Amino acid sequence: MLTKIVSKNFEIPLSNTLDVALKNGRYSSLKSVFEKEPQELIDIIKESGLRGKGGGGAPTGNKFQIVSDWQGSKYVVVNADESEPGTFKDRQILLYDPHLLIEGIIATCYAIGSNCSYIYVRGEYEEFSDVLQAAVDEAYEKNFLGNKAGYLVDITIHRGAGAYICGEKSALLESLEGNRGHPRLKPHSPEPEFYFGEPTLVNNVETIASVPFIVQNGAGAYRAYGTEKSPGTLLFAISGNVNRPGVYEAEFGVSMLEYIEKLGGGVRNGKKLKAVIPGGASTPILPAHLLNDARLDYENLRALGSSLGTGGMIVLDEDASMVKALKNLLRFYHHESCGQCTPCREGSSWSDKILDRFIDKKATAADLDILKSLSKSMNGKTICVFAPAVSGVIDGFLKHFEEEFLECVK
Repeated sequence: MLTKIVSKNFEIPLSNTLDVALKNGRYSSLKSVFEKEPQELIDIIKESGLRGKGGGGAPTGNKFQIVSDWQGSKYVVVNADESEPGTFKDRQILLYDPHLLIEGIIATCYAIGSNCSYIYVRGEYEEFSDVLQAAVDEAYEKNFLGNKAGYLVDITIHRGAGAYICGEKSALLESLEGNRGHPRLKPHSPEPEFYFGEPTLVNNVETIASVPFIVQNGAGAYRAYGTEKSPGTLLFAISGNVNRPGVYEAEFGVSMLEYIEKLGGGVRNGKKLKAVIPGGASTPILPAHLLNDARLDYENLRALGSSLGTGGMIVLDEDASMVKALKNLLRFYHHESCGQCTPCREGSSWSDKILDRFIDKKATAADLDILKSLSKSMNGKTICVFAPAVSGVIDGFLKHFEEEFLECVK
């Protein structure tokens, strides 16, 4: 079941250092990169079907093309802000194979015509940022980066201040520009993001780290894994009530229950599975009885009423309280709302406070109605997807586990 493309070197001692990385294939794809015209690389990425692995799942090649076609100085910004609860896969790349990411950045910059890249790292990721910086320094010393490289690429690491909202790409760019991390209004027609007014490609760590394999081995080699619409692999994270929490790379389309059993070691202490939050905390929860045919790809989980997100599965056993689980999530969203949009600012706060009444078993039937009404008010009425995600979380719990909330009503 394990399929190692991005995680191929993770278990090699000192794999984060340049000498070991070079012995194990890092930077070997650059020969293939520079033998091709930039448009050829973009076409290969398109043919591979590579999709963004930061949660959205958008076609990566199309994003490359949009930025490539735009005039002006161009930037590549790598989103390493990984702040989604239940998601801890990108940091594995930063810690165990940072040169793979650097190799992917060089190829991406060449493809879209950029000479400058920023890696925006989650504020709490001090250790991982230090390892990454050491790798960047080594790459400069060996002329993979900088003025003496065959193709000029400069990389700057920027650490955020721990704001979850800065994982949203436009808020990330606002923060990178030195502004408050507020999401921007989205255009109605396809266009790139902009950093100080210049066209900018924003992709997450694992997406960029997948580029070297594709350009070196071809689109067909990547499509040999996964499904037709969700090709390739993903670093799936699994946490919660399992025996072996961790990060395991597998191809898209594998059975969720098989993944939990074989790689996660099954539900802890022999308990029964109650529910799974399949793609990080912002994806709607799914009860166990819906998971018999659940597969880890974008289309299947969407059909089940949830989403793949970042692939961060949170497993809940038969003893888990759904009321307490939702309270835990809403407390997080209340704290992390940037406050720019009224439905999000007030809705996340109010819903969090209402859950306190359920926890204390002081809730009324009106509180349940208000919670449902708040969910409607937050969905589709804000600048970014933060509030709609909170709405989906609330709806998922109430749709599948409303009886537990009714037990808390006076």
